[in-house]
Amino acid sequence: MANKVVLLDFWVSMFGMRARIALAEKCVEYEYVEEDLRNKSPRLLQANPINKKIPVLLHNDKPICESLIIVQYIDEVWTNKPSLLPSDPYERAQARFWADYVDKKIYDGGRKTTWSKGEEKEAGKKDLIESLKVLEKELGDKPYFGGESFGFVDIALVPFSSWFAAYEAEGNFSIEAECPKLIAWVKRCLERESVSKALADPKKVVDFVNTLKQKMAA
Repeated sequence: MANKVVLLDFWVSMFGMRARIALAEKCVEYEYVEEDLRNKSPRLLQANPINKKIPVLLHNDKPICESLIIVQYIDEVWTNKPSLLPSDPYERAQARFWADYVDKKIYDGGRKTTWSKGEEKEAGKKDLIESLKVLEKELGDKPYFGGESFGFVDIALVPFSSWFAAYEAEGNFSIEAECPKLIAWVKRCLERESVSKALADPKKVVDFVNTLKQKMAA
């Protein structure tokens, strides 16, 4: 069976970055299609009619939606490289728990820190820092969240590091000062080509946020 793989994505999306990392880790060749989220393409709306969001992975024209589901799908279909999820059922369940924690806590805290004002912004910043500290504690002294091997939880979290500079600029704080081991982990992940090529430049993310805020204020 031919493997036609297409990723509908948007460059600044931490969720899209997850799919890009997983595809790179598995050495999957694919076509990258940049979407205009203000004018979503018919292809995207047809592929993801429920949520109308990126990323969408099209594998032989069959759509797979939601970033963590996409990463798991990639892991299950392309078995030529080591698995991104642990083989042990309990450890696999724990990895899924922490990836879900990232989605629920880091995304929400980061969003409020970046886009909210006043008390909501401060509450978002507090939640974000506390959640990052929880993740740093879970990481401990391990090289990666799963131990010696880069895997599922690392892929779930490391794309958010592209937004750290924006969170810091908007919230006026330093993630490295709060979570030094977590930043050391980010630098370790960036030594992997799959990560360094997939992640957006933090400076460009800051510019993106500033430009969008100016448009919203106009």
